[in-house]
Amino acid sequence: MTIKEFQRLIRDRYEKRDRQRGTPATFLWFIEEVGELATALAGGDQAAKQEEFADVFAWLTTLANINDVDLETALQKYLGSHLGFK
Repeated sequence: MTIKEFQRLIRDRYEKRDRQRGTPATFLWFIEEVGELATALAGGDQAAKQEEFADVFAWLTTLANINDVDLETALQKYLGSHLGFK
């Protein structure tokens, strides 16, 4: 699955609810997941780490969706400007 496909999947399933929640509340959910990831990283449970990385990525994708940011395009620009790729 590509990043674009994942972003579309999240948009198709959750966009109405996510937009109603709005950016500030969604950002708080994202930060909560980052905290859970921090806890998982401090432990030795690989399955927990994997789950929390997925949760953080899903909430980041949600934030991108409700702010009309195409993550794949953003990453391509990042690669071009920070790593010298085009």
